[in-house]
Amino acid sequence: MSGYTNFSHQFLIAMPGMDDPNFAQTLTYVLHHDEDGAIGLVVNRASDLSISQLLAEVQLPPVAPLRYPEAKVLLGGPVAQHVGFVLHRGAGVWTVSKDVGRELFLTSSRDILKAISQGQGPDDYLVALGYAGWGAGQLEQEMASNTWLNCPAEEKILFETPLEERWQAAATSLGIDLRLLGPEVGHA
Repeated sequence: MSGYTNFSHQFLIAMPGMDDPNFAQTLTYVLHHDEDGAIGLVVNRASDLSISQLLAEVQLPPVAPLRYPEAKVLLGGPVAQHVGFVLHRGAGVWTVSKDVGRELFLTSSRDILKAISQGQGPDDYLVALGYAGWGAGQLEQEMASNTWLNCPAEEKILFETPLEERWQAAATSLGIDLRLLGPEVGHA
């Protein structure tokens, strides 16, 4: 495929003019991208559910103090919003876990939630419901249309920056202030 650029381990920063409500003002971490398409997690859009509430709902009430009990479960994207994912640092012995590179793993099995509830889970993690997906060539087309800015993903933004600051923090890593961009930037 000519013009193919791999956006794995990149942040996609929604341009201010993004009119898709699923992605307006979002920061998406691209987990995997190849000629067949891409998948990612929106990492700055909170649900109404906290981690401790989620654990209670799946009948895994914390038996040890949670590191961030009021941290919000993220709305990871519009696809499969009934499925939960945990993006975390470091490997574990989880049943369904995929190494997404750079010491980051994506786990979708209940056993990681049980470990978190018992104080034995990873130190740094995000819990998301759903994911974002692009078909073959779709992300490349959106990039060519100036729908997104991209930059290398930073773990500090993923795990240490408050949700409401992540979109601008990623843009700042490129030297861009999103508040100064109009909705039609990049369109001739």
